[in-house]
Amino acid sequence: MTVTLEPWRHEGHMRRASPSARRSSRPPSPSSPSTATARRRSEIADAAGLSPAGLLHYFGSKEELFVAILRARDDRDEQEHAGEDASTAFLAVMRHNASVPGLVQLYAQLAAEAGDPSHPAHTYFRERTERVEAFTRAQVAADQRAGRLRDDLDPAWVVRTLHALADGLQGAWMLDPSLDMAAEIEQFLALLRPA
Repeated sequence: MTVTLEPWRHEGHMRRASPSARRSSRPPSPSSPSTATARRRSEIADAAGLSPAGLLHYFGSKEELFVAILRARDDRDEQEHAGEDASTAFLAVMRHNASVPGLVQLYAQLAAEAGDPSHPAHTYFRERTERVEAFTRAQVAADQRAGRLRDDLDPAWVVRTLHALADGLQGAWMLDPSLDMAAEIEQFLALLRPA
């Protein structure tokens, strides 16, 4: 028996099935979200020397695995840019993000899904946002006292706007990789400096 990629064909004959049944039995397209997720999980498992099922044994679900990946990315960014001012570190991270499109896509996808309080990534995104924004607010306030940023702006507003701008730029960049995310953010930061 010859088995082809179309599971409803065997030995060259089409089984009699309705078009909707044939569509539902077709394998997902290579660019579908479920296929991309399975491929990503398989690549991670290969890198760890495990099977995809073995990998999920350690994390419980693919979402928990993806949160662990994002936590590792955050740890790397924090270690690499420790001691730098917030603007320099933020711009460096945005430049680096342009070299890791898979991580940007993973972050954007999980961030959208994590709006649901029952999602496994919800706590991660809430805690990450609170931690990053608290640090950045303190940095903005220090820069205002030192005269590096306009002191008529609310630090919380600056941070929320910068965060929203970065997330929006990452979404736009996924559609148009020629977009220079760091340059766009630099242009925004220039508006915050005293005249």
